[in-house]
Amino acid sequence: MKTALRRLGKALAACALAAATTLVGLTVTTGAAQADGCYTWGRALTLGAVGEDVRQLQIRLAGYPGYNSVLGLDGSFGPATRSAVIRFQQAYGLTADGAAGPQTFSKLYALQDDDCTPVNFTYAELNRCNSTWAGGAVAASTARFNALVSMWKLQALRHALGDVSINISSGFRSYACNSAVGGSAASRHLYGDGVDLVGAPSFCRLAQQARYHGFGNILGPGYPGHNDHTHVGATGGWSAPSCGV
Repeated sequence: MKTALRRLGKALAACALAAATTLVGLTVTTGAAQADGCYTWGRALTLGAVGEDVRQLQIRLAGYPGYNSVLGLDGSFGPATRSAVIRFQQAYGLTADGAAGPQTFSKLYALQDDDCTPVNFTYAELNRCNSTWAGGAVAASTARFNALVSMWKLQALRHALGDVSINISSGFRSYACNSAVGGSAASRHLYGDGVDLVGAPSFCRLAQQARYHGFGNILGPGYPGHNDHTHVGATGGWSAPSCGV
């Protein structure tokens, strides 16, 4: 969780940036809303834009693709990315014009910590197996990146549910960790994007709402071995019969 001290530091940084761009009554505007410890956008992004800054935006909007959809992280600002921007803007009461500018960036800065994780989730929560992210079905760097994308999806899910706390019981697993808990040989946990959710809200509510937030794999009550949690992942299909999913 972002601390009050960090919030103060970011506010001071924003003030310093504003002061630095004011010269003898002339204010110079930039595309970036403020400096940020994780990533700072330097231009507004609209349809047709391409580049790493677009991909960074897509990562943070991965939880806003719409029902039964996944947002591509290809660095190309197409119609799907524009729609995701609109959904994000609507979710936070911003002007929903589909263009990522200072307002949108400011909200994203407020939602991320300096390691680029969303404020309500951490790498430690997504990996209780080992500290290296190694030993799974993909390279350690890929597993860690997949977990980051999952966290941004979870942040969107959390907000849609009224900003309630979402508790995680399991995330990334190496083959050894997966075997120790009796996990499936094809488990998404081995790829870093599988996450098991417990606690409030109800497992069914989690499974139902997850359909709107970029999860191609949702397993919950009624699916064998999932009556005590809801599982979400990147791909693999949905099945939570007791919840109508």
